[in-house]
Amino acid sequence: MSDQKQERNQELAAWLMEAWRRSAVHYGLWLGETIHQVGLEPALAMEAEAGDAFTSILLRRLSKILDFEIRDGVPAPLAELPGEKLEALAEAVSLNWLALDGVWFQAVERARALQDAQRANDTCWTRFSPFEAKRIMTLAEIPESGGLDALITALGLRLYARINVQEIVRESESSFVFYMRECRVQSARKRKNMTPYPCKPGGLMEYRHFAWTIDSRIQTECVACPPDETGPDYACAWRFTLEDPA
Repeated sequence: MSDQKQERNQELAAWLMEAWRRSAVHYGLWLGETIHQVGLEPALAMEAEAGDAFTSILLRRLSKILDFEIRDGVPAPLAELPGEKLEALAEAVSLNWLALDGVWFQAVERARALQDAQRANDTCWTRFSPFEAKRIMTLAEIPESGGLDALITALGLRLYARINVQEIVRESESSFVFYMRECRVQSARKRKNMTPYPCKPGGLMEYRHFAWTIDSRIQTECVACPPDETGPDYACAWRFTLEDPA
């Protein structure tokens, strides 16, 4: 390949990466504005329709150009990778999601202030947690108002579940405590001799809205989360109680 062609290919490859970025931002802006216009729950229902349609269009176009088969809505070459490679990819994608959250937080904090970043973070969780819960319910066929068993299943299918170490301790038929035994964010801060990040306000938004989406009868209580003192064997802990389990 000539140097000129190689340079042109490099430019096209870079343009493709930029196009992915613009598309992702445009999709997010559509969702954000729809939430603003019609409210969260109707917007998530619309996202389910739009997201399924867009994924189908995307895969059909890419499969024609890259010559791969689509099998049950998934590119066949991806599904045919060795299990350990798929596990590694799943972890990498989850870590990239966490990195996305972190770089946005840091960018807002540097440009404005810590309080602005925390406020943006907390608001994002009030929207992302219901979205993730709805996606999990759809993909795992978790019924509405499925109680604590449904919540336990859903917590194990979050993006966080692939990168953090978590444990559930059942207290009774109507309650359990969710322990984050190892948190990537807090562990990284500990290695750098930094104080724990005070994530309790964001955590309240995150877990409360996730649980409410799974079953509106579930109440969320923070057992301990920074800036609270936590135990030596967990980063944070949350109690979920099902009101009127009958």
